[in-house]
Amino acid sequence: MNGLRLDTERLALLPLDPAAAAALPDGRISAAQVIGAELSADWPGRDLLDVLPMQASLAPVQAHYGVWVVLERATNTVVGDIGFFGPPDSDGTLQVGYSIVLDRRRRGYATEAARALVGWALEQPNVRTIVAGCDEDNQPSIRTLERVGFSRTGRVERQLRWRYQ
Repeated sequence: MNGLRLDTERLALLPLDPAAAAALPDGRISAAQVIGAELSADWPGRDLLDVLPMQASLAPVQAHYGVWVVLERATNTVVGDIGFFGPPDSDGTLQVGYSIVLDRRRRGYATEAARALVGWALEQPNVRTIVAGCDEDNQPSIRTLERVGFSRTGRVERQLRWRYQ
């Protein structure tokens, strides 16, 4: 994947290789080999399954504006995903989303991963703004977004909207 990798204190973030996305969810052994890590038994989650065909269709150089895997470095295990809903739009806005497997939650992994990916994204030449959304009753995600530096900008139905400041 062109060597793109973001390392944090406990995690590594890597764009999900389109070949690994194509192998999932049934070809877990093949996907793990492409990624170079073990896959948590609970990954990929249900929300990611719908996105995998799109990620699989990307050229490797486009994958950095899609799904990234969250790799726990101590165990070399994929414990979640984070990423964007496509490349920046015409005004330079990216939307970010994330998910950590249940048995690795409440360790600060989502916050650590989001800080790293938002920082990387804002260094890209066509990116000006990062936005996010979460359900109004998802307190862990609300806390994550606040810790990373996002501010609430409104609500669309039952979803809160956020913008990185």
